[in-house]
Amino acid sequence: MLRWFHESRNTDEALEMVSSMKNPALAAAVFLVAAIGLIAAMAYRGTETMVPETSVPTTAVADSEESPSLSTQVRKSENPLYREMVFLPGGRFTMGAIDSQPDEFPPHEVELDGFWIDLHEVTNRQFAEFVSATGYVTTAERPPELRSLQPGADREALKILPEMNKPGSICSYQPKSRDEIDPEKGAYSWWQYVAGADWKHPDGPESSIEDRMDHPVVHVSWLDAMEYCKWAGKDLPTEAQWEYAARGGLKNQVYPWGSSRNPDGKWLHNIWQGEFPVQNTGDDGFLHTSPVGSFPANDFGLFDVSGNVWEWCKDYYQPEYYSDSPRSNPPGPSSSFDPMDPAVIKRVQRGGSFMCSEQYCIGYRNTARMKGEEDTGAFHTGFRCVINAGFEDDLARTRQKDPMTAQP
Repeated sequence: MLRWFHESRNTDEALEMVSSMKNPALAAAVFLVAAIGLIAAMAYRGTETMVPETSVPTTAVADSEESPSLSTQVRKSENPLYREMVFLPGGRFTMGAIDSQPDEFPPHEVELDGFWIDLHEVTNRQFAEFVSATGYVTTAERPPELRSLQPGADREALKILPEMNKPGSICSYQPKSRDEIDPEKGAYSWWQYVAGADWKHPDGPESSIEDRMDHPVVHVSWLDAMEYCKWAGKDLPTEAQWEYAARGGLKNQVYPWGSSRNPDGKWLHNIWQGEFPVQNTGDDGFLHTSPVGSFPANDFGLFDVSGNVWEWCKDYYQPEYYSDSPRSNPPGPSSSFDPMDPAVIKRVQRGGSFMCSEQYCIGYRNTARMKGEEDTGAFHTGFRCVINAGFEDDLARTRQKDPMTAQP
């Protein structure tokens, strides 16, 4: 069933197959297992979309009014609201790429107003402060509810069996050799749904974050990230804001630091080295997440915009959005549409993770796009926040009505 889901990539066909089963309980059980596998697969594009390192895409060359000294205009603030953030002045840049995945095309010019953005991904320490203050329970700590279904989707009629309705999240098992990879399952040989995995237990119920407080928080869904943002008085970045920030003011570069992945033989991000998925040599110093700020910042002073963990953006995902997105402050499409899984609501993810490899997803490029179910996190997914220009005045007006609405 998992292999079938992976190969068909078509939710409607899957529904028809499950619905044809005569035993309703069996159908629901099979559907849940398949859905879990499909959720895990969303964290990466399959091997049919692999781009070899020798053909890394080049970003478009276009007339741009990006200032060559833009990084010198980045500023910080003593205001506690903007602690560990930088202000990026508004500007114009070319978003997207030419020789790349179809959803990164076409390259197009975007103009943005200035905004504040976190220097690094939200850490376990920061997220723990939020949970302590609010008592919030993440989606991974609750029984699965398939919350990401599009309105009217046929799958809404299916129920999850109580014995399979256990809190948990997506983790990865590392095979010791390729002999352990079932060709019938493909990627599902190493992806697995782990009961008890959540932000406090990133590798499963027996693990903890006691020695990872400065690592990015993981196993957070888009819904969880938005709740944190509301509490902190912030927001998730739009996809355009994210790419603008990741580029660091550089034009037409593949990575946040330039066009070479390993300048002078140095690793500048936390990704997978070695044969994927059976051996991670850890040449960059890490096998899993790394403390934020472990690698050099880009020219805007931002850390980990390439590798470490995928980062949620505010936008719904649509593969052809670039074809008709507005030039000024594009907010993302008004709804989600993933032709490979049209019944599920997807949000954009950016930046790649420690699981990205030159042999598999290459998600650590400036223009690389990913999508995930908005109610589902994973052990390599986190986020960072922004504050848009003019937000402080809006926040002050809100607090006059309700002082507890947002607490930076």
